[in-house]
Amino acid sequence: MAESRKRGREAPAIGIDLGTTYSCVAVWQPQNNRVEVIANDLGNRTTPSLVAFDDVQRLIGESAQNQALLNPSNTIFERREALAIQSHSLPRWKKPMIVVTCNGEEKQFASEEISSMILQKMKIIAEAYLGKQVKNAVITVPAYFNDAQRQATKDAGIIAGLNVLRIINEPTAAAIAYGLDKKGSASGDPVVKNILVFDLGGGTFDVSIVRLEKDVFEVKAVNGDTHLGGGDFNNRMVSHFVAEFERKHKKDLSGNPRALGRLRAACERAKRNLTSAIETSINIECLFEGIDFSSSISRARFEKMNLDLFKECMELVEKCIKDAKMEKGDIHDVVMVGGSTRIPKIEELLQELFNGKKLCKSINPDEAVACGAAFHAASLTGACLGMNKDVVLVDIAPLSLGIWVHGGDMSVVIPRNTTIPTKMTKHNYSTVHDNQTGVRIRVFEGEMPLAHDNNFLGEFSLHNVPPAPKGVAKFDVDFEIDANGILTVSAVLVGSNNRDQISITNHSARLSKAEINRMVKEAEDYKAQEEKRKKAAVAKHALESYIYHMRDICRGNRVGMKDRIALRDAIEKTVQWLDWNNVLDDSTKFEEKKKELEVLCKSVKTCVKPEIIEILD
Repeated sequence: MAESRKRGREAPAIGIDLGTTYSCVAVWQPQNNRVEVIANDLGNRTTPSLVAFDDVQRLIGESAQNQALLNPSNTIFERREALAIQSHSLPRWKKPMIVVTCNGEEKQFASEEISSMILQKMKIIAEAYLGKQVKNAVITVPAYFNDAQRQATKDAGIIAGLNVLRIINEPTAAAIAYGLDKKGSASGDPVVKNILVFDLGGGTFDVSIVRLEKDVFEVKAVNGDTHLGGGDFNNRMVSHFVAEFERKHKKDLSGNPRALGRLRAACERAKRNLTSAIETSINIECLFEGIDFSSSISRARFEKMNLDLFKECMELVEKCIKDAKMEKGDIHDVVMVGGSTRIPKIEELLQELFNGKKLCKSINPDEAVACGAAFHAASLTGACLGMNKDVVLVDIAPLSLGIWVHGGDMSVVIPRNTTIPTKMTKHNYSTVHDNQTGVRIRVFEGEMPLAHDNNFLGEFSLHNVPPAPKGVAKFDVDFEIDANGILTVSAVLVGSNNRDQISITNHSARLSKAEINRMVKEAEDYKAQEEKRKKAAVAKHALESYIYHMRDICRGNRVGMKDRIALRDAIEKTVQWLDWNNVLDDSTKFEEKKKELEVLCKSVKTCVKPEIIEILD
């Protein structure tokens, strides 16, 4: 009985699109048989992926975005850059950290912590809408995220207080949303469809080919670039205007973070305007050293300065088609996902690549990924039984996985684009020295022939190998990838029970269990502080409202002169106290002050007209 009551208090599983520039959360609504995108407290269906710290508090989303230009050094953009950096083979003590000033103190945060703050914000948004506690979630990542980045995202979910049911690729989630959108479409449609998902967001680019047959989504190939997106287009425009400012005014503003931030925000707006306008202008007052800056940019110039990046996207599309062993004519639909796909030149080049084929724009590019993740979350928890109950998702490994062998080469065990979950074994590795009693297994992922040019994931050793001439002792290596794309590697000495393994969860970029526990506690502390501030803000507002109410009482002849003077004196003292304690986060102090005023008001109650007495009560 208690367990059923607990389940009743918990909300359904949610889907979270943890984006570089914006994030989105959605949930499957069984009563309506559809996915619903959840708006935040400001009514927006997407939330800026920004975290900021000031002298008083932590800010997330729009509140962080609103102060970003005034506080650029303590506003954190594009956490995925740090996730990408940390995936390289850095020792733990060199793990990249994000440094900010919070409450007058310098603090360091791992990228997982910043991501967890955004995930926690999405969790709170969902809980406010559903009126229940949210625990389970499916989180999306770029298809070309490597193992370390996927692990970091899963850690971020744990820190945010979520049970991460699955980490899935963004284009795969978008394909699920496409499949939902096409349910019940024309009977003349092919039974099997090959969908190319073109996902160009604010910070990453992914392309995936998904084979859709009834309710089976099978990923055939992925490609992309985790360092290519709308932010790069903005940077090109920023560099253009920095050079123009220097040319016009003989001043270099590139070293001023605040000026650069204002210019970047203006460039972002200009880029959006150019999706519908042929030309747009930029006007910024006092951009740098009191100098106003005005300029304009045409769509043609914007396209020219970014044409190499646009063409790079097309090249990756062609590589993906080749990896899937298909021709362009085999693609039935090209699905556009991500805000940057609204750029007209992107659409034009993509249509040219597919010989004028009409692009699919039936799904919202900003919300499709979250919708697909939400439906997959519902399918994993059985919330959508009765509709599409047999949905099967078949994903692939985005990068080759293997081990370092003598000579420095990489011996691939699982080739890229292998369907996951999977388990593969490579046989007959041998010792390279006489009387060797141990073997070190170093695991890498990537496409370069030399192991050290790829991404190092971790290592372990197989000990107690019987001494023998080189090449005599043989061992097998097993690679297993689970449904989240997370890898476990094991090695066994042939003809014995001598086995050791590593789940790639403890490599240099991975947080230890102690670190995760510490971050979970800090996240809970931050949440408690924010709830405390919110409670204090409500109490402060109640006190201020009561002060205005008392001022109304003092007007006219409602109370005698002596009582009026006492009330005004109390009001003045309380207002002064509020000025000195404006940032106080203790609600009890505001409540005590309000009670003092209420006691004073009641003492003059007999002098107040009857209708005013009712208001005071």
